[in-house]
Amino acid sequence: MSLLDNQSILITGGTGSFGNSFIETVLQYYEPKKLIVYSRDELKQFEMQQKFPHGSGGPIRYFIGDVRDLQRLKSAMEDVDIVIHAAALKQVPAAEYNPFEFVKTNVLGGQNVIQAALDAGVKKVIALSTDKAAAPINLYGATKLCSDKLFVAANNYRGKHEISFSVVRYGNVMCSRGSVIPFFQECQKTGVLPITDERMTRFWITLEQSVQFVFDSLKRMQGGELFVPKIPSMNIMDLVKAIAPEAEIEVIGIRPGEKIHELMISSDDAINTLEFDNYFVIQPSHPWWDNLDYIKINGGKQVDEGFTYSSGNNTQWLDVPELRKIIEKL
Repeated sequence: MSLLDNQSILITGGTGSFGNSFIETVLQYYEPKKLIVYSRDELKQFEMQQKFPHGSGGPIRYFIGDVRDLQRLKSAMEDVDIVIHAAALKQVPAAEYNPFEFVKTNVLGGQNVIQAALDAGVKKVIALSTDKAAAPINLYGATKLCSDKLFVAANNYRGKHEISFSVVRYGNVMCSRGSVIPFFQECQKTGVLPITDERMTRFWITLEQSVQFVFDSLKRMQGGELFVPKIPSMNIMDLVKAIAPEAEIEVIGIRPGEKIHELMISSDDAINTLEFDNYFVIQPSHPWWDNLDYIKINGGKQVDEGFTYSSGNNTQWLDVPELRKIIEKL
C-alpha cells in the first residue's frame, strides 16, 4: 500500500500554487481517505472547488481557517494522519514593511501547526521552506528559518506521540503566483523588462518537481531532517533572453532584502550535511539525533568542510534553449 493510500491528509495553505498541484497529483495517483484543504481565502477555495469538487463520497474537504488560529487547526486535524504545511506569507518587500504580520503567520502559525498535530495524533508532518531561510538577510527568510528550527526541534518533545516532523527546502518555483516568469511575460507587452541586477542567479524547480520531492521526503523521513533537492540554477539575463530577447532592459537595482545569489546550504550547515544522489539532508544538531546511526541506516556522504550550495556555485545550469522549452510547457 502506498504511503498516501487510505490516509487522511491535510495541507495548510492548500489553495496556493503548490497546494493545487499537490491535490491534483494525490487525486490522480493515490486513494486517500480524506484530503483536507485548509486556507483562509474563501474565494480561492470556491475557485478550487470548481476544479476539485467536494461531496458525493469523494475524499476532498475544504476548511476555512488561518494557521494563526490554534483551535481551528485542532478541529481541522482531527483523525488526520499526514500534514503538509505550505501556508506562509512570502513576499520579501511586504515582509520588510509588515514584519510582525509575517512573524504571526510564519513563526507563531508554524508553532500552532506543531501543537495541533501533537494534540491530534498526526503521524507525519512536513513543513515547506525556502532558500531564503539559509543565512537570511531579509525578514521573510528569518521567519522561515525560525519556522524550520521549530519543526526540527518539535521531534525533541514529541514524548509518547508517534509523530515525526521534517522540513523540505527548495528554490523558486517556476510560474508560481508572484514569480518572475509571469511578471516578465506581462512586462514583455510594454517592451521593457525591469532587472534588479544582471549578475543575479536563482535556483529553479517546477511545481511538479516540488510536489514529487515532498512525496519522496515523506517516504524517507524519520523526523528531524531538512531535505534539500539538487536542482539547477539560472541567470536572470538568460531568463530575459528566453522570454523576451527583443525587450529593452532597465536595471532598477536590488530591492531591500534581496541577494545576488540564493543559498540553500551554508558553510555553517556543512558539518551536519549529508549528500545523496539527488538531494542533501541537513541533520539536526540535537542530542537525540545520532548522525552515525542515520548514515548507517540511510547511507549518504558527509560533505566537505566549508561546503556551500549556492545558486551561484551550482554545477547544474539551465541555458536559454532549456529555459525556453520549459516556459513553453508551463
